[in-house]
Amino acid sequence: MRHPADLRTILSGDLCSGCGLCASLAGDGKIDMEMAGPGYLRPAVRRALTAEEDRAIVDVCPGARIEGYGARGNTAYHPVWGNVVEVRAGYSTDPEVRQVGSSGGVLSALLLYLLERGEVDDVLQNAPDPDNPIGNITQKSRNRADVLHAAGSRYAPSAPLARILDEMGGDGARHGFVGKPCDVAGLRSLLGRNPALKDRVPYVLSFMCAGMPSENGSREVLRRMDALDNEVESFRYRGNGWPGFATATLADGTTRQMDYQSSWGGVLSKHLQFRCKICPDGTGEFADVTCADAWYPGEDGYPSFQEQEGRSLIITRTERGEALVAAAAEAGYIVLEPLPVADIARMQPHQARRKGQVPARLLAMLLTGRRLPVYRDLGLGAVARTQSPRQHARNFAGTMYRLLRTAFRRSRRRSSI
Repeated sequence: MRHPADLRTILSGDLCSGCGLCASLAGDGKIDMEMAGPGYLRPAVRRALTAEEDRAIVDVCPGARIEGYGARGNTAYHPVWGNVVEVRAGYSTDPEVRQVGSSGGVLSALLLYLLERGEVDDVLQNAPDPDNPIGNITQKSRNRADVLHAAGSRYAPSAPLARILDEMGGDGARHGFVGKPCDVAGLRSLLGRNPALKDRVPYVLSFMCAGMPSENGSREVLRRMDALDNEVESFRYRGNGWPGFATATLADGTTRQMDYQSSWGGVLSKHLQFRCKICPDGTGEFADVTCADAWYPGEDGYPSFQEQEGRSLIITRTERGEALVAAAAEAGYIVLEPLPVADIARMQPHQARRKGQVPARLLAMLLTGRRLPVYRDLGLGAVARTQSPRQHARNFAGTMYRLLRTAFRRSRRRSSI
C-alpha cells in the first residue's frame, strides 16, 4: 500500500485540501498558495524543497495523514461523531449575532466571549476577501466588529494555515482559531509535534463541513442569479437568517438571492474537490468545540430548510471546550439545552453516513493505483460496518468511475501536448 511520500505525490494524488500548512512550514517564500484548475487553492513551489522540508510537510499535511487521538480505549469516543464530552443545542442571546450567523450564532458568540474576557488576544478565522467577493482571506479578529464581519458560512477555498507559524511568532500573543475540520486536524498535528507552540493557540474551534466547493461553483451560483462577476460588490453564501440566502449585492445597490437548498444543494455541492470525497472527519473531531446547524426535521423526516430563528448544534470535545461553553452560558452569551447524541443524526443525516463511506472509496483508490492517505485511530472500521453492502458498492463504483474518468482526461491532455 503506497502513501504520499512528498508534496509532489500529495498533489498528483489529488489529496491536497488547500489548507496552506505546507506554505507555512516551507517558509522563506518557497511556497505560495494560488488558485488552480476549476478554482481550488494549491501550493505553488517557487524554490526546491529540501528532503527535510518535504518530510515535515508529509508528517502534518491533513491531505496525507490524519491520526486520531481518541478512538482506542476511550469511552468518550463515538465512532461517527468523534470525541464527545457534551452535546447541546443553543443560540446566541445577542439578536444581531444570532441573525448574522449561519445558524444560531453560537460559534460567533464563543469568539466574542474569548475576546471580551481576555482569554485570547485575537482569533484567526475566515472572512470575505475585499478584492474578490466570492473569495476568502484569513482575518485576525480582535473585536465585535471583526467577528460580525466574518460571521456566516463561506463556501469557498481558504488557506488559514498558510502563515500560521508567522502568526505564532515571538510576540507571545494567544490566538483562537476557527477552521474547517481538515484545517483543525493539520493545526493539531503541527502543535502536537511542536509542544512549545501549544499555549499559543489555547482554543481551537470548528464547524461541520460537507466539503469545499471550487470558485467555479460560486461563479455558477452567480450565473444562475443573473449576476455578472464584474457587477458584484459583495457576496454572502449564507447568514442573515437561518439558513439564510446566498446574496449578491451589485454595484448599483440591487441584490440577487438564491435559497440555501438551491445554492448549496443544487450547485455548490456539485463542485467539491476530490479530497473532500474521501474525508474521514467532516465533524471537526480535533476541535475543542464543534458547531453546526441544529436542523429541525421536516414532514418527510429530512431537515427542513425553511427560514426560522437560528439554532446551533454544539459538541464539546475536550474539557477545555466544555469549560468554555459552560462559562459562556453562565456569562449570558448563549442559551443551551441538552441534546441526546442520537439526535445528531436526525439533524445532520449526511454527516451520519459520510464517515462510513470512506473505506469503500479508499478501496477504489487502492485498486486504481492511487496513493492512499494515512487514516488511523478514527473508528472508520466500526462506522463502515453499520452500512449495507449496497451502500459500500455504490460508493466504490462511484469513486472508481470518477478516478478512471480523471485518469482518462489526464491521459488525453498529455497525448495532445
